[in-house]
Amino acid sequence: MELEVVIPAVNEERRLPHTIAVVVDYLRGQPCSSAVVVVDNDSVDCTHDVPERFDDPAVPVHVIGCSEHGKGAAVRRGIATSAARFIGFVDADNATPIETLDKALPLLRDGYAAVIASRHIDGSCLEVEESTLRRCGGWMFRKLARFPLPDIADTQCGFKFFDGPLVREVAATCRVNGFAFDVELLVRLVRAGGKAVEIPVAWSDMPGSTFSARRDGLRSMADVLRISLSR
Repeated sequence: MELEVVIPAVNEERRLPHTIAVVVDYLRGQPCSSAVVVVDNDSVDCTHDVPERFDDPAVPVHVIGCSEHGKGAAVRRGIATSAARFIGFVDADNATPIETLDKALPLLRDGYAAVIASRHIDGSCLEVEESTLRRCGGWMFRKLARFPLPDIADTQCGFKFFDGPLVREVAATCRVNGFAFDVELLVRLVRAGGKAVEIPVAWSDMPGSTFSARRDGLRSMADVLRISLSR
């Protein structure tokens, strides 16, 4: 398998079918072998049953479980079970168009270890913007994330793809389960000698996000500080 697309999901029975459909439709038109892996992060709705609706031998859709709570834990679970040459994750809300892979895959084949969609570099477009509270929190988070990752403008966009062997090695050492897991993963990958590059994206803020600026914001910032001080 050349490419696997991981979709971490918790209670996403409503949004997930559309996202899987557009991802499978895109991958079906690509020349490389590919699959979709939904990581059900201990959902209490029918998220686990959604992948069964898709039966495409060209692009298999699998579902695996993850009882350890947190998006970071779900993404690590998807990475750990993969044997693909390239692996990455997209959000269940389809906020970043899957066609962004048109830019990402050539860069991975050229030797980059991580290709990251970014909302804060030239060429990016915010189709639907976040609330004022989330924009302010995001600004503070980006300032903190610059300490361990000075060359990356946006660590939190939910569209990242990696060199498979290297990210599997690195992800096995990660421990952050919350929304700062991206920072830990990228820091460890860069420290391991991998090169990361950002690409512009047309991004939309979609309703239904599980992230709470009040509940998750401070925890995420504290995680970033711990990551910055770690070696």
